[in-house]
Amino acid sequence: MSAATAMGDGLVVAKRNLIKIKRVPDLLVFTTLQPIMFVVLFAYVFGGAINLGGAGDGGKAYREFLMGGIFAQTVIFGATITGAGLADDIQKGIIDRFRSLPMSQGAVLIGRTLSDVANNVLVVIVMALTGLAVGWRIHTSVPEAIGGFLLLLGFAYAFSWVMAFVGLLAPSPEVVNNASFIVIFPLTFVANTFVPASTLPGPLKTFAEWNPVSSVAQGARDLFGNHVPGAPVPDSWALQHPVAYTLIWAVGTLAVFVPLANYQYRRAASR
Repeated sequence: MSAATAMGDGLVVAKRNLIKIKRVPDLLVFTTLQPIMFVVLFAYVFGGAINLGGAGDGGKAYREFLMGGIFAQTVIFGATITGAGLADDIQKGIIDRFRSLPMSQGAVLIGRTLSDVANNVLVVIVMALTGLAVGWRIHTSVPEAIGGFLLLLGFAYAFSWVMAFVGLLAPSPEVVNNASFIVIFPLTFVANTFVPASTLPGPLKTFAEWNPVSSVAQGARDLFGNHVPGAPVPDSWALQHPVAYTLIWAVGTLAVFVPLANYQYRRAASR
């Protein structure tokens, strides 16, 4: 089948996944409540202990620094829905039903990843509104701000293909959730998401500087104009050119995991 046919079938599957979210309100509630909770808790719990703007700042500089990291962490965790959703579909035999239909084999993966981008768009909107409520502001132009959001969503989309591959390997959604949490949680904390990478000791500092999560967060901060006053210039090329480094990671991830996920889908569907 042609690429246009695969995309058309993929959009149908994406619609199916979005309708499923609509019919299970619990998913929508937790998807929107979690980012609000993270923004408020980190802004006022960590913000009271970490003062990046000097005396009398009241934590405003930290809240602006924080939002790039919270955005990055949340969209990456949001990408895990791809893996859990595919594992659930395999477990319930829905993938076998798709296999019996006259549709492109790649449509299931295309639809799954696209629907999760749509879910992440909703999450980003909720987070942005919450951030504005706690004092975060965008200090750049509209095109740069849009670029910041697209950078976050683009990296999350690439990461969703990693999770698609994991979801097709795992025996159940619970395994996907537990395994992804064990990997993603430290990956998003050993980064410049919540504190500047320069504050980390030795090997952790080096890892954080080259961690793609750090470049996503730093790229978003640069595009939103959320610079920390007096912050040291990063030593690594990755954080000096965070947008380029993030795009390199996104393209490389897609180049590796799109074929792997499609290969594993054919194997999983034939089990």
